[in-house]
Amino acid sequence: MSSARTVLDRPGGPDGDEQELPSRAVVLAGGQGSRLRPYTIVLPKPLLPVGDQAILDIVVRQLRARGFTRVTFAVGYLAHLIEAIFADGSEHGVAIDYHHERAPLGTAGALAGISDLDEPFLMLNGDVLTTLDFRELVRVHVASGNVFTIATHRRIVETDYGVLELDGRDGVTRKVTGYQEKPQIPCIVSMGVYVASPEVLRYIPPGERFDVPDLVRRLLDAGEPVGSYLFDGYWLDIGRHDDYQRATADYDALGSLLLGESIVEDPRKAD
Repeated sequence: MSSARTVLDRPGGPDGDEQELPSRAVVLAGGQGSRLRPYTIVLPKPLLPVGDQAILDIVVRQLRARGFTRVTFAVGYLAHLIEAIFADGSEHGVAIDYHHERAPLGTAGALAGISDLDEPFLMLNGDVLTTLDFRELVRVHVASGNVFTIATHRRIVETDYGVLELDGRDGVTRKVTGYQEKPQIPCIVSMGVYVASPEVLRYIPPGERFDVPDLVRRLLDAGEPVGSYLFDGYWLDIGRHDDYQRATADYDALGSLLLGESIVEDPRKAD
């Protein structure tokens, strides 16, 4: 089966020309969601409701709105429930197929067993809510020449401890050169959304647990180009109870935006 492609307008083109981009997506939906128990005892995390829709339904509608035509779900835990709801995707406006993991393979390991990944493809966790334009991310990846592009977000990491700065000499005691009380540390974090070119597949061991950080380190060690696409709009990775509660609280204000109708800044920045 050939990879699906979509023809999209190329912004800024002098003659209004068009660019043909791959339109295949792989959604990682096989995790057990243990941090969200007891909810995930009866439902896989991607099927938890946000507003009046499952998280995964929102993701699929976003993909369709951005021109993706073929979606592969990498499934494992409670996979039969996901298949019962989404079937072949015909009622959702996309073609959906499934890759079943017999054992958990991590966030990148499933890719080694998915067929027809012969063009760049979008890859994302099935529990991510964001107003990121997936189509634009693919466009930037293709233009960049990277083999792997990571969508990233600015975050402030807070610590509950006083952090000491010490001199470089070893010993029972060391000289304190600075002290920060409960510092806030700015950092750039992965959003759980990526674009991968087919070249990355040869770095993934088949049938073994392998996570995205393992893949990135292996690509960097091999000298392969890995890029970051910084996005400052709305993003929420629903991995904990607090995250899930925030998602349900945000949905009333963000529902239409999450469904791909437009892109906005994070509304919490206006508070």
